[in-house]
Amino acid sequence: QVQLVETGGGLVQAGGSLRLSCAASSGAFSFYAMGWFRQAPGKEREFVSAILSSRGLTYYSVPVKGRFTISRDSAENTVYLQMDFLKPEDTAVYYCAAKSSSGIPTRDYDSWGQGTQVTVSS
Repeated sequence: QVQLVETGGGLVQAGGSLRLSCAASSGAFSFYAMGWFRQAPGKEREFVSAILSSRGLTYYSVPVKGRFTISRDSAENTVYLQMDFLKPEDTAVYYCAAKSSSGIPTRDYDSWGQGTQVTVSS
């Protein structure tokens, strides 16, 4: 099972930017997809973004599309989430995840990181 470690969270003012990183153990890009999810207090975990390992196709949830960008560095086994124009409602714990099975890239992920807190102040 791949090990995933997220970094880059923190406190930022509304309108600001953060870049999250997800460092994966070797072989991470043999997975079908890598994704980012988030969970705000009192809410269920929700899909944020995903990138397919084979073709680099990207997917975004409606609330973040146009503001967030997912990318990868295969040589470094790292996936990034660039978050721009942040809003207070983006406040959550952000999780990196790896998906081994093909199919809808918004669900059925196998491996999860420990999460990193993102707080956006108004």
